[in-house]
Amino acid sequence: MTDLSSFPITKKWPAQHPDRLQLYSLPTPNGVKVSIMLEETGLPYEPHLVSFETNDQMSPEFLSLNPNNKIPAVLDPNGPGGKPLALFESGAILLYLAEKTGKFIPQDAAGRYQTIQWVMFQMGGIGPMFGQLGFFNKFAGKDYEDKRPRNRYVNESKRLLGVLDKHLADRAWIMGDSYTIADIATFPWVRNLIGFYEAGELVGFKDFKNVARVLEAFVARPAVTAGLTIPKRG
Repeated sequence: MTDLSSFPITKKWPAQHPDRLQLYSLPTPNGVKVSIMLEETGLPYEPHLVSFETNDQMSPEFLSLNPNNKIPAVLDPNGPGGKPLALFESGAILLYLAEKTGKFIPQDAAGRYQTIQWVMFQMGGIGPMFGQLGFFNKFAGKDYEDKRPRNRYVNESKRLLGVLDKHLADRAWIMGDSYTIADIATFPWVRNLIGFYEAGELVGFKDFKNVARVLEAFVARPAVTAGLTIPKRG
């Protein structure tokens, strides 16, 4: 049996199945990227809930795996060379899992890099901008009398949706006919923007028909349906 006892995180979240990939997460847009990917690939894994309500992400055990105190993070007992590998940052984890399984990323070099560019588009643009809009529309930022900060993120979110919508005009998925990690990275954030953040009307989401079409196809996938609720909240 694989021994993960040298990793402090297993003291707070003991591995019941140490031979499986260990997922430390929460069902947020960044978190579900990895749970969806794991469901899509069929890799055996064991999920652990990192509760923000109890500041689990600030615990020494979690920080030992991710010093940036953000979810998700993983510990793969069967990493490169058969040695355990700890990883954080959802985009990096998606790339790792795609290459580990040979799934959801093109095998040719050009297609691979084009997929990575759209993952970076999500990581550098859609995630941060949609997240800031959520803060100013739903959370403490909504009480600011000055709406210029909110409007900045509204406008940038609309611009990003426009880029994505135009790209999807003649495509089933971001990379064309093939469903990839670019879709897995992007559409949890689109779903969150119009759902949890309640910003669909604010950004005029009805105008982005191609994005809406692909989002509908995305959430209809069984692995997405499952991954959106993993780890289960207590």
